Amino acid sequence: THWKHGGIVGVFGYGGSVIGRYCDQPQQFPGVAHSHTVRVSQPGGKYYTTKYLKDICDLWELRGSGLTNMHGSTGDIVPIGTTTPQLRRKFYELDPNLNQDLGGTGSNLRTPSDCLGTFPCEYACYNTQALCYAMTMGYRDELHRPALFPKINFKFDGCPNYCVASISRSDMSFIGTWKDDIRIDQKAVQALYRRRAETQCRRTFRPRL
Repeated sequence: THWKHGGIVGVFGYGGSVIGRYCDQPQQFPGVAHSHTVRVSQPGGKYYTTKYLKDICDLWELRGSGLTNMHGSTGDIVPIGTTTPQLRRKFYELDPNLNQDLGGTGSNLRTPSDCLGTFPCEYACYNTQALCYAMTMGYRDELHRPALFPKINFKFDGCPNYCVASISRSDMSFIGTWKDDIRIDQKAVQALYRRRAETQCRRTFRPRL
């Protein structure tokens, strides 16, 4: 293709987070002489507010092409297509205004990602967001400053339902399992079935007016 790696491009202080893309014919295609891809860390469990999504889209409309991948195979928000001078300006708006950090790329730790966790999901066997956050903070230097020969991925599944596909998408997979027999509140289950039966009965034998 006409895309080539033309050297290292990034944000000052960050060795990773930007995938440099240069066209090998910049004179013929000046509009895409640079078309870098930026990786932005996703929030834990990928919980977004509509305001946050709007702010990300508005920022990329201003500083890039407006094309965004939600999410890449690593798990990041991936704004696609910008020029070298815009990278630092984008970072200055991401960090203080959106309280958002960059993700990982290159020969280093890639951005860890996790499932929804114990808050909405009854199947999660551990707090995936807490562990993902702890690992991210513990290996933050490896995330932003490539020091490894290969890349490495952490992914966190709360249970064997495997919603994050941690085995196929990472090098180090964390999957929650029960340590003992599954505990079931039989009285609560029976009460639930009674309520369902009563509701169904009312629907079936609804009196005619």
